[in-house]
Amino acid sequence: MPSKMNPFKSAMQQLTEAAAVMKLDKEILSALREPDRTINVSLPVRMDDGRIKVFQGYRIQYNDARGPYKGGMRYHPQVNMDEIKALGFLQTIKNAVVNLFYGGAKGGISVDPKKLSKAELERLSRMFIQRIAKDIGPETDVPAPDVNTDSEIMGWMVDEYSKIVGKFTPAAITGKPLSLGGSQGREEATGYGGMVVLKQILKEQKIKKLPTVAVQGFGNVGYFFALFAQSSNFKVVAVSDSKGGIYSAKGLDVRKVHEWKKQMGQLKGYPGSTTLSNEQLLELPVDVLVPAALENQIHKDNAKKIQARIIVEMGNGPVTAEADPILIKRKILVVPDVLANSGGVATSYLEWSQNRSGVYWSEQEVLQKLEAYMIAATRNVLSTVREYKVADLRTAAFILALRRIADAMQARGL
Repeated sequence: MPSKMNPFKSAMQQLTEAAAVMKLDKEILSALREPDRTINVSLPVRMDDGRIKVFQGYRIQYNDARGPYKGGMRYHPQVNMDEIKALGFLQTIKNAVVNLFYGGAKGGISVDPKKLSKAELERLSRMFIQRIAKDIGPETDVPAPDVNTDSEIMGWMVDEYSKIVGKFTPAAITGKPLSLGGSQGREEATGYGGMVVLKQILKEQKIKKLPTVAVQGFGNVGYFFALFAQSSNFKVVAVSDSKGGIYSAKGLDVRKVHEWKKQMGQLKGYPGSTTLSNEQLLELPVDVLVPAALENQIHKDNAKKIQARIIVEMGNGPVTAEADPILIKRKILVVPDVLANSGGVATSYLEWSQNRSGVYWSEQEVLQKLEAYMIAATRNVLSTVREYKVADLRTAAFILALRRIADAMQARGL
C-alpha cells in the first residue's frame, strides 16, 4: 500500500496553489489555514451487554464568513482530527463554489457502525448531540449525513437536539426523514447533481458524449450517479464497494445490481459479470471514472495507470494533491469533489430553507432548483478557468470559492 498524504496537509497544498494564482490577500490566506473552532468530545455509551464504551467525536467549524457552519457527520474507524479538519476546509470551499450562504464544517465519530446494534448506534448518536448541542443550531452550525450516516440517524439527532432546546427545531439538522421535515429529492441529490455537472461540462467543452462509466463506491452516491448515468445513455460497465467489484463489457443493469447487493450482501456473483478489486476498477480503460468512496484512492503511485478520459470525484478527496499534476500532464480531466458532489449540500440548503420558511416543495421542484445551482456552479468554474488561464478545474473551483469567501470576510471586516 502506498503511503497516504496527511489529508489536511494535502488540502492546504491545494489552498496555497490556488491562492498564489489569484494573489489572495496574505492575511485572508493566513486566516484560512486554521479552523475557527475545533471540538473534540468523549462519548461514553452503554453497550447492549451492559458495559460502558467510550468513543471519540469531532466537529470542526472551519469558517463562517458566508453564513452558518454546514457539513456532514461521518461514522468510520479512520475518522481523526486531521481528516475532519481537511473535510471542514473543503466543505467551506464547496459551499462557496455552489454559492450557498453557508460556512464550512465537518464532524464524525471514530467507530465502525457495522459492529454496533441499532440501539447502540442510536445511543451513540444522541450522546454526540448532547455533547455538542450548545455549539450547533439552525443559525450556528447545521450538521447533515455523510459516510455511514443516513436519514434515520439524522432523525435521532434532530429529536435529541429538540429535546435539549425545548422545542422541535427541524432546521438544526438536514438530511432528515420526510416525516421530520426532510426534503423531497434529498436521497438522490448528490448523484443527480454529479451527473448534471458532467453533462454540463461535456456540453460547454463540446466533448462528444462518452459511453463507458466505472463507479468505485456503490453506496447511495455511487448508486444514484450510476442510475442517472444509465438513464442518460452512458454504459455503466463496472461498480464496486468495500468488498470488491464487478465488471461487464456489455454493461450492467444498475437497478438489478442494486437489488442483487441488497439480497446477497455483496456485488460478487452478479450474473454475467466478472469480479475485480477496487484497485483494478480504477485502472479500467473507461471514458468516465467515478471514485465515490473514501479519500486518497488515486495517488502518485497509481495516477500513471489511470486510463479514463474524465474523473468525476463523487467521493471527498479521492485524488491526492500529488496525483493532480500527473493527471493534468496526461490530459485527464478531473471534475473536483468541491463541484461534482456539491448536490448533496445544495439540497441540504434547500431543506434548511424549507424548514425555516414552512414552505415545502415537490421532488420535481427540488431537483429543478438543484439543477439550476449545479449548472450555474459549473459555468462559473469553467469561466474561472478561462479568466485565470489555469490548467485544471480544481484550481479554478478553489479560486472561485476563495474569491467569494475573501469578499465576505472583507465586507465583514474580519
